[in-house]
Amino acid sequence: MRNIKIIIEYDGKNFAGWQNQPGKVSVQGEIERALHEVTDEEINVMASGRTDAGVHALGQVANFHTNTNIEIHKIPYAINSKLPKSIRVTSAEEVEERFHARYNCKGKTYRYIINNHEFPSALNRFREFHIAQELNVEEMKKALQFFEGTHDFKGFKSSGGSEKKTTVRTLTKCELKEENKIITVELSGDGFLYNMVRIIVGTIVDVGLGKIKADDIPDIIASCDRTKAGKTLPPHGLYLVQVNYL
Repeated sequence: MRNIKIIIEYDGKNFAGWQNQPGKVSVQGEIERALHEVTDEEINVMASGRTDAGVHALGQVANFHTNTNIEIHKIPYAINSKLPKSIRVTSAEEVEERFHARYNCKGKTYRYIINNHEFPSALNRFREFHIAQELNVEEMKKALQFFEGTHDFKGFKSSGGSEKKTTVRTLTKCELKEENKIITVELSGDGFLYNMVRIIVGTIVDVGLGKIKADDIPDIIASCDRTKAGKTLPPHGLYLVQVNYL
């Protein structure tokens, strides 16, 4: 059988997340349905990881095994012809048999977008988190830098999700940019706990509001106490940008 790796972009607004769920529409389910129509095979698509309901992806990675003889460069066209417009396969390549999108993943990059204008956007209301109160961006940048490096992020994990052997993770990039009241936070690391990105960004939003001091972040991380961190921000501001395998 062939092992095919695909990169997928999707708008998470109308999906119950990546993973198949009984009675709900999922990204995985739509791709598997499309593959069945194209190949007449029952195919299980394995992603680099789950995304929650409402979360978007610019570069989700998945793989699947198939007996189809469709030429590799035609596979995205074939799948996309059967998908809703809110999901697009942007590339496909044939990979070695042992490649697994989840188990071979070495790291990911996530992006969270905050609209800090007085009024929310009519067009992007499902693609960014809006907060009208003015945020202190410089203090948020200062706070964010404390997350870089290797830490136990137990205090930045929601209950639920799959249990992990360890809550220690390494963040290699913590970057915040602001332009015209649109704040973009990007985090890259070797792995992320359940809702970790949304809680980290929720915490620096509290710094921006003056509820938490930037210099208190190291103590909050060290405490491993979820109650000391900020709230979990909504899913619609979150994007899976890139998955790394090197």
